[in-house]
Amino acid sequence: MPEKFKDASPDEIDKAMQVAARASEEFKKFSLEQRAGFMKAIAGNLENAGEQLISMAMKETHLPQARLQSEKMRTVFQLNNYAEACAKGDWMQVSMDTADQNRTPPKPDIRKMMVPLGPVVVFGSSNFPFAYSTAGGDTACAFAAGCPVIVKAHPAHAGTSQMVAELIMEAVQTCNMPGGIFTHIHGAGIETGKQLVLHPHTKAVGFTGSFAGGKQLFDWGNQRKVPIPVFSEMGSVNPVFLLPGKLKNSAAEVAAMYATSITLGVGQFCTNPGLIIGIGGEELDKFIAALGQKIKEVAPAVMLHPGIASAFNKNKERALGQKGVHVAAVSDVQAKENEGWPTIAFTSAQVFLANPLLHEEVFGPYSLVIKCNSNEELLDVTKALQGQLTATVMASVEDIHAHRSLIEAIKNICGRLLYNGVPTGVEVCLSMQHGGPFPATTDSRFTSVGADGIKRFARPLAFQGWPNELLPDELKDENPLKIWRTINSKITPPGL
Repeated sequence: MPEKFKDASPDEIDKAMQVAARASEEFKKFSLEQRAGFMKAIAGNLENAGEQLISMAMKETHLPQARLQSEKMRTVFQLNNYAEACAKGDWMQVSMDTADQNRTPPKPDIRKMMVPLGPVVVFGSSNFPFAYSTAGGDTACAFAAGCPVIVKAHPAHAGTSQMVAELIMEAVQTCNMPGGIFTHIHGAGIETGKQLVLHPHTKAVGFTGSFAGGKQLFDWGNQRKVPIPVFSEMGSVNPVFLLPGKLKNSAAEVAAMYATSITLGVGQFCTNPGLIIGIGGEELDKFIAALGQKIKEVAPAVMLHPGIASAFNKNKERALGQKGVHVAAVSDVQAKENEGWPTIAFTSAQVFLANPLLHEEVFGPYSLVIKCNSNEELLDVTKALQGQLTATVMASVEDIHAHRSLIEAIKNICGRLLYNGVPTGVEVCLSMQHGGPFPATTDSRFTSVGADGIKRFARPLAFQGWPNELLPDELKDENPLKIWRTINSKITPPGL
C-alpha cells in the first residue's frame, strides 16, 4: 500500500472512534431534513466529480469506464433516494397508542419510534468501488438513521475510496455537520478491522464481501462484552431452477440469457448464477449445449485484482477436480494472467448431494449445471442448499402449478425469488430484498439495498406517559414533521 495510505495505528483508530461517539450525541439531534440535505450534498459532490475519479477507479479495479460511470450514478441515486426516505420518516415506524383513563385498569399513553444506534463501521467492498463502498448503501443508510460513519477503505481501491471520502468531507463542511460524523480509515491488515469492530464505541457494522471476512466480523461483534449487530452480506450461488415446460419451449433463449448473466462483469457479482438445476434428459442436454456455445463466444477479461483472480482459478479448479464433475464448455479465447476464463460444468444430483464442496460459491464467470433424475431428486437438491441471496425459477405457469412443493422449498432458502429472469442486477427500490438466510447474510430480516436498509442502524424506543410538549417531534400530537404514523392501530396520514 502506498505510504499515504498506510494502515491506521491503534491510537488513530481509538481517536476516530472517540470523535465519532461525541459526534453521535450531536448528530442524532439533527432533523430528518438536515440529514437528508447532507446526503443530497454528498450526492451532488459525487455527481459533479471530475474524470479523475473514474480514471482512478479504472486503474485500481480494471473495470471499464462505462460500468464505473453507471455505478457512480447508481450511487448518486442511492444517496438521493435514501435521503428522500429519511425525510419522509416511514422507516421510523412511528406508532402511538393514546391513554384511556376509563379503561380498567387505565391504559397508559405509549408512543414508539426508531432512534439511531450510534457510530457505524462500514467495510468497503472489492467489486463495487462506489455503490457498496465509501459513499455506498451502508454509509447512506447509516447517515439517514442519524449515525456517524467510520469507513475502512478496501485496499484494492484505496485511491478511489480516498477521493470519495474527500467528497463526503466537503459535504460535512458545507452542511455544517459535526466534525466526527465521518471518518475514513485505511488498513490492509486484519488487526485494523478487528480493532474497529471491538472498539466499545462501535454500535453496528456493515460489510459486503467474502464469507470468511463477513463471518469473522460477525464473530468479533458477538464476542464483545456488549455484542453489536454485524450486517454481513457474504455472497451466494444463486440457484436457477429450469422446469420442464420452460426448458422444452425456450432452451436456446434461456441459454443465451444465462450466458450473459454468468459472465456479466467477469462474473464478479454477489448475485451471479452459480448453479443451474434441472431434470436430466434431451431437453437439458440441448440447453447445456446451447449455453456452452454461448460461453465459448465470451472472451476472458481482467478481474478486479490479482487476489480475486487467484481465488477464482483455485476454487474453479478445485470444483472441476471433483469426481463426477465434467467441463461442458470454456471460452474459445485462452485466459491471460489475472483474467477470468468463462467456464460451464455439469454433474449429477447424486454427486452434488454427496459433495458439499460443490455447494460453495466460485466467485467469477463459472456455473455448474446439476442433472436430476426426478422431481423428487430436484426437491432433495433444493433442500440441501444453504441460504441464498436469490433463487430463480425458469418455468411456465403450468410448471409452477405442477411443482408447488418445490416452490415452497425454494422460498425457504432465499431472500429474493425471481420468475423467468436473471438475478444479476439489483434494483434500488423499497421493495428490494438484498439479503437472505445464512450464510448469504448474517441477518435475513434486513436488506442492504433499498430504503428499508436504514432500519439496520436504528432501534425502537418507546415513551410512556410523557407530556406532549416534552416528546420528540416525531411523536407529538400535532405531527410537526408531517409524517405517516400508526395511531391506535390505524395508519394515519400526515394531516391527522
